[in-house]
Amino acid sequence: MATTTYPVTGMTCGHCVNAVTSELTSLGGVSAVTIDLVPDGVSQVTVTSDRPLPAEAVTEALDEAGGYLLTTP
Repeated sequence: MATTTYPVTGMTCGHCVNAVTSELTSLGGVSAVTIDLVPDGVSQVTVTSDRPLPAEAVTEALDEAGGYLLTTP
C-alpha cells in the first residue's frame, strides 16, 4: 500500500475536487483520494494505491480533469 500527497494548483471549488477525484480514482490500483482544497492556492491531493503511481500517470489524470498542475513542494 502506498500513500502519496501531491501539491496541485488550479483547483478552485467542489467541482474541481470531484473532477480530480474521478480521474485519479480511475487509475489502476487507486483505492482512495482525499483533497484538502485551497481555492486558487496549492491544494493537497492524497492518493492511496496498491503501489506507487508513475508521476506521468498522475500528471495526465490532472490534465484530463481540467488542466490542474503538480507543483514542487
